[in-house]
Amino acid sequence: MTNTSPQPEPGSGDAAVRVAAERAEGTRALNLPQFEDMPIPADTANLRLGPNLHDACLALLPLVGVWRGEGEVVYSTIDGPHRFGQQITFAHDGRPFLFYEARSWLLDEAGKVIRPAARESGFWRPQADDTIEVLLAHNTGVMELYYGTPRNQTSWEFATDAVARTSTAKEVTGSQRLYGIVNNGDLAYVEERAMVGQPMQPHTSAHLKRVVG
Repeated sequence: MTNTSPQPEPGSGDAAVRVAAERAEGTRALNLPQFEDMPIPADTANLRLGPNLHDACLALLPLVGVWRGEGEVVYSTIDGPHRFGQQITFAHDGRPFLFYEARSWLLDEAGKVIRPAARESGFWRPQADDTIEVLLAHNTGVMELYYGTPRNQTSWEFATDAVARTSTAKEVTGSQRLYGIVNNGDLAYVEERAMVGQPMQPHTSAHLKRVVG
């Protein structure tokens, strides 16, 4: 994807703040669709709107928002690599966890959508010792429990502690993920996966831009 965001001058904190403000001009007023008749707080992906972020989630604050972009999927058992588009949502309702959802779609070489692809959803649950529990359910019948920690203020690393699957799901034995806010304020991640009898190896990666928050 072509990055058209303005870039800060190296070493200039004021410039970085200015660039972040400029980048937010198109996203600060947007949020998830809301149901006004809900009797409980709605999820928000915008830190300016809705309930305050719980103190327990402060280490995850940079992730809150909706992110959209492109990635690449590879594996030793498939022809590839293949391009995909993706939208990731990190939202909260004021309680000590983040709701997470990722929706993907396959792209051809020209960037045209071929069909919907992988979906996953779950919760990121930060703990008092800085551990983060991540529970994910996939549309393919796989469920994963990750444990991880922040590497620093803008990156987070996880590995599976347990994997469960239905009788019709593909064999998956483990996964590792690294998420990070990169220098221009975008969200990037890489994932390694052990499945279908293969050892842990690169599987997906993506670079996403903020569209909400």
